[in-house]
Amino acid sequence: MGRVLHDGVPESPDSPLALVNVRLDAGESLAVGDPDRDSLLYVFEGNGSLSSAEGHALAAGSAALVLAGEEAELDAGAAGLGAVLVTAAPGADRHAPLGPREPIARLDDSETSAASGARSFQILFGPHNGSTRATLFVGFVPPGRAPWHYHQYDEIVWIPDGPGRLHLGDEVEDLEAGAAFRLRPREVHIVENANPDRELTIVGVFTPAGSPAAAYLEPDVAAEYRFEP
Repeated sequence: MGRVLHDGVPESPDSPLALVNVRLDAGESLAVGDPDRDSLLYVFEGNGSLSSAEGHALAAGSAALVLAGEEAELDAGAAGLGAVLVTAAPGADRHAPLGPREPIARLDDSETSAASGARSFQILFGPHNGSTRATLFVGFVPPGRAPWHYHQYDEIVWIPDGPGRLHLGDEVEDLEAGAAFRLRPREVHIVENANPDRELTIVGVFTPAGSPAAAYLEPDVAAEYRFEP
């Protein structure tokens, strides 16, 4: 199948989303911004800052939003910086803005919401704070696997630290640190946490913007939603 990638997920003719891995050594910089695409950045290790109209400090668990037509510079701090950069092209459906624009969002400041089963998530960017093309969130999957389900949105998922497994039909692929994959709208799947001792963290971005809790079950499992050991 080869769905899981380790060098990012490229934009495709039928999807406006793309993801690249970013690693900067101390003192290095990267220009962030595109004339047509929104850019959503999630920092998973190290520290740095985003220079735009004002300087914004970034650390692990921070995210940044650079809208189409804006320009910014990502500068790595003394510890270097590791991040994933997602772009949302003009083909992404726009959602009505629901709140004021925020350039930076942090997990420490984001509320935790419940998803299906015992899963939970924190939204970093969405229509509530300026991202009208896509939603960026961090999800937490307890040990085990959920029943087969699907979403209505187009999504890219990135794994900061495994182990996990992606189930698509009869195919199963391992998910280790740095793995990424795309899920098409209504594509039935399972993301399994293969570690019995701790939660599996995932970073997801999807379009149209909305809620990560919007999951739909196959008819044969709709009557009972539980995690299987």
